Parts: sequence; structure tokens; C-alpha cells
Amino acid sequence: MGLRRILLASHGTPGARAAEKAALEKAAHTGAEIVHLYVVPDFWAGMKGDDWLNSPPARNAFGDYLEQELERETEAEIDRLGRAAQEKSVPLTSHVLNGKPADCLLRLAAHCDPDLVVIGAPRKKGEPGYSSRMKLQPLVQSLGCPLLIVPRRS
Repeated sequence: MGLRRILLASHGTPGARAAEKAALEKAAHTGAEIVHLYVVPDFWAGMKGDDWLNSPPARNAFGDYLEQELERETEAEIDRLGRAAQEKSVPLTSHVLNGKPADCLLRLAAHCDPDLVVIGAPRKKGEPGYSSRMKLQPLVQSLGCPLLIVPRRS
């Protein structure tokens, strides 16, 4: 299979890091580039503290703090993956999208026309993590290329 472009969905969790490793190895072996998707789940958009912050200045300060933390975490993950790609001489571009993970992945896939999409396996119930999960059914139905779901190794 001749790969020129791999779309990798990763946000730095253990499952996503397993997907990163697999995508980097495939890209290094085939000469493909990686298009990295980092999704900021849409549930953050409603986080204003309205239910417990009763003054507009406090709500605004909390909103600003939350936005800065999300931006810091996003930049740290993109930088970490960028260094890993650079170590393997793999070209990498990152895209940050807001919304539902599967919708964002399908939107970016339509734009970048990948030969392969790589994601981590869903975490097991009860494991810590965001409540936002990649919905597999829309991907299986709509992607025009193979989907590789990489299991997390314990």
C-alpha cells in the first residue's frame, strides 16, 4: 500500500499515543506525511461556571482561565508530537478543530484526502479521561480510506 498522507487523530491520552507511535512508524517506513488532528471537544464551549460563579467578572475571569489552559495543553501536545515526528524525519502538520471528534475527523479527511486514518482504540469504561469519545460508526460509514484503530498496550 503506497501511503502519501496519514491522518492521525491524537490528543495525547495513552490510547492516542499508541496511535501516534503506529502512525509515525508507518510514515517513516513509507515516506508519508502525517496530518495531525487535535480536537477540542465541544463540551468545553459551555463551561462558563454560570451555576456557581454569580458575578459577571468572576465568570469572565474563569472563562479566560479555562481558554488559556486549553490552549496551553493543546500547544504542549502539538509540540510533543512535532518533536517525535522530527526525530523520525516525518513531515507533520497539525490542525486544531472544535467540535465532536468524529465530525472533526471527517471534515479534515474531506479536506486533506488521506490514504489512511489512524486513531487509538476507545478507552475501557471506568478509565479516566474526557467524556468525549470518537464515534466509530460515522467513520466506518463515511471514510473513503482505511481506518486503523490501534490498541493501547498496557
